[in-house]
Order: sequence, then structure tokens, then C-alpha cells
Amino acid sequence: MKIYVDADACPVVIKQILFKAAERTQTQLILVANQFIQTPNSKVIQSIRVESGFDVADDKIVEFTEIGDLVITSDLPLANDVIEKGGLALSSRGELFTTENIKSRLNMRDFLDTMRASGVHTGGPAPLSQSDRQAFGNQLDRILAKRKK
Repeated sequence: MKIYVDADACPVVIKQILFKAAERTQTQLILVANQFIQTPNSKVIQSIRVESGFDVADDKIVEFTEIGDLVITSDLPLANDVIEKGGLALSSRGELFTTENIKSRLNMRDFLDTMRASGVHTGGPAPLSQSDRQAFGNQLDRILAKRKK
């Protein structure tokens, strides 16, 4: 298993959790972004910079993802593509996207996009909380523990 990170939108605190987990478990961690991402000096952590453009980083992540790989993203279309390739998708809030929940999440996203296009203010996501960080760390640990079995 490799872990890919949609790094342009990933909160710094989540990257820190990922850096520690990758080192602890010696799991390959690849951050993909259209800008330079600072990473610790490590044999298991790397950063790949892609060209700027709509979905360029997402497309690269989907290209790299293989069955059983984990992708860290809150981008629902990217999560859907990863799941369709047989990968796992985990949000920075600790929500594991699955074949059972991704379609309804995409439908809600599309509905909210339509509402915003009509002038309705739908608000944005709440700031990342301590419980979100804990949920992410716990879910990541469960996924990495299953990998070792």
C-alpha cells in the first residue's frame, strides 16, 4: 500500500500526522500538488509537483493509484475515481469514503453547487476541529493496522 495525498488542499496538521504515521509504519507517502510542498527528509516520504491547472494533481493521483492504495482527499470526484480503481479514500476529517456512501455525497455536492449557482449562500465547511484530527488519526491507524495483517 502507498498513501497519496491531494496536498494542495490538505491541512498542515493532517500532513504532520501522515508524516509521523509513514515513518512509524515505513509506508510510502507521496504528496501530489501543483506547488512546492515541504516534506521531512525521509526515504518513505516524497513530494511530486505537477503543472498548474484544473484537476492536474487529481488526475496524476488517479493515474498512480493501484488497488489497495490509500488517497487522502476531501475532493469527492477524486475520491470516487480512487474507489472505482480499487483504492481507499479518506478525508482530512477522518471520513472513509466507500462505494456505499460516495454516490450520495456526490449528489449532495451537486445539489449544493446548484443552490450556490442560484444565489443561495450555503456556507463552507467548518474549520478542522480537534475531534476531526483525532478521527483522522484513528481511521488512518485502523487502515494501516489492517495492511500489516
